[in-house]
Amino acid sequence: MRRLFGLCCLCCLLAGSWSGSSSVGRTNLLFPPADLPQGVAVGDVTATSAVLWARSASLGSVSFEYSLNANFNPVAGSATVSITDTMQPAKTSISNLQPATSYFYRATTLSNTSFAGRFRTAPTSGTYSNLRFGASGDQQGALAPFPALANADQRDLDLFIHLGDSIYADIGSPVLGTTAKTLAEFRLKQTESYSTRLNLNTLADLRATTAWLATTDDHEVANDHAGGAAPSSDPRFLPTNASYINDTDYFEAGYQAFVEYNPVNALFYGATGDLRTANERKLYRYQPYGNTAAFFVLDGRSFRDQKLPAPNNTPSEIVAFLTAVFSPTRTLLGQAQLSQLENDLLAADQANITWKFVIVPEPIQNLGTAAANDRFEGYAAERSRILSFINDHAIENVVFIAADIHGTVVNNLSYQTAAGQPQIPTNAWEISVGSVATTSPFGMRVAAGALSTGIISSTTYNNYLQLPNDQQDAAAEGWLNTVLNVFGYTPVGLQDAPFAERTTLLQGRYFAGHYFGWTEFEISQPDQTLRVSTYGIDTYGTSELANNPGEVVSRMPVIVQQFEVDPIVSISPTLILNYLPAVTK
Repeated sequence: MRRLFGLCCLCCLLAGSWSGSSSVGRTNLLFPPADLPQGVAVGDVTATSAVLWARSASLGSVSFEYSLNANFNPVAGSATVSITDTMQPAKTSISNLQPATSYFYRATTLSNTSFAGRFRTAPTSGTYSNLRFGASGDQQGALAPFPALANADQRDLDLFIHLGDSIYADIGSPVLGTTAKTLAEFRLKQTESYSTRLNLNTLADLRATTAWLATTDDHEVANDHAGGAAPSSDPRFLPTNASYINDTDYFEAGYQAFVEYNPVNALFYGATGDLRTANERKLYRYQPYGNTAAFFVLDGRSFRDQKLPAPNNTPSEIVAFLTAVFSPTRTLLGQAQLSQLENDLLAADQANITWKFVIVPEPIQNLGTAAANDRFEGYAAERSRILSFINDHAIENVVFIAADIHGTVVNNLSYQTAAGQPQIPTNAWEISVGSVATTSPFGMRVAAGALSTGIISSTTYNNYLQLPNDQQDAAAEGWLNTVLNVFGYTPVGLQDAPFAERTTLLQGRYFAGHYFGWTEFEISQPDQTLRVSTYGIDTYGTSELANNPGEVVSRMPVIVQQFEVDPIVSISPTLILNYLPAVTK
């Protein structure tokens, strides 16, 4: 038993100079020009509005134009943004767009340098349409240019969701060898992810051609930070006179850079009655996509309490930890955001929106006590409130999409009312996605934990290292299931879910922990079946990228996992045909 508990504890860039690097691998057909080194981007797209983005390398202005035609004849609208600081990107919000419509847009600098992109607006309420979107997160600048996303811009996605850790501000990289602490340094780190390197720029390609929906995790500022805690609880944010970490200069600089470098609206809370959220930056967004789906984008960092100390590898400490996490005074989301999530979930259900996708930077599924203090597992009372709310209001077809753990793990969700109480099943489930490119893939960490705690021998571990990825996945999944069984959690997968008869595993496993990649979600009418496909490439490190760059950037993502889930629908497929929009893909 002790060993089982052990496993539970498991500036050259600015001018786009990287684009001059040579590579014998796959290359882009068109790179962002030197005057627009990170290309263009579009995000926060609704049925009638969008945010256009570009960063100019020269002072003056950036002119945005958009049109229904690729030749921009006629131009449907335009806006000009002044550039007084070349490190601060230009953004403009456009409105009065036509729903379910493809648009072309471009940015032009004073030097007459232009770069173009495209996007598709969402359908209106009351309509059903096909929907395809992608999701991933977690990319380290030292591992750019991210071939794991090489096919994403070719998949004709309606939108792409980025779940945070868009930079690793607290880890040195080619563009900045030290931890970012100032606005200038955070901006510099942001440029790194979206610049051309080794004749490849997958993120710029994707952001130009696909509506972007983004949130943060911790590495936009500092590892495991808690914005709703007192600065005295985390010396990294001292000295300061602020009452909360989310009001310190360090935190504000990181979040300002994130909002500047992503095509998102700059929103703020009003008077919430809670000092930690009142008038603070608001990353939460509720985005319906007709009646096919709705997206609930959460901010998991800005308002959370400080995490509890991680338990040592003893049963008594683990039991004490699992009791403490149920304190009703602890929050991860903050009351204002939590209430808005509940209200919007209920509104989406009452509007007969079929699929509800809750975007949360860290997993809400239980994975054991290793690093649980930083996940929803460490804020169990709030976790139970969310899942019980879904149960109590019979809200169907809820899918949580998470990242952070650097691997893809699918599981159904259950909750407890208190420590030691029975698990209460729900019809909700979660998939963690990614990473785009980071150190420590999840499967490798599971295996290392099994070795360090004596669950497996060094011979077994060494044999595991020689296996192909799919067999490594099978081994790591088995070791993870050992942990889940200790706590009475269901094993990885949907085969034990209350809705198992509505699921079909088509390829691979419900565990893909040895790849870099992203996940595609596709809803097809009229049945509204959700097909989930995870694309992956072999992982690589900085040494491999430096020594064999052509081979690394030539890696093309392939499907490593695929499954389907049929929804519970209130409108029959025959009736849905009557609600399909006039403009379809």
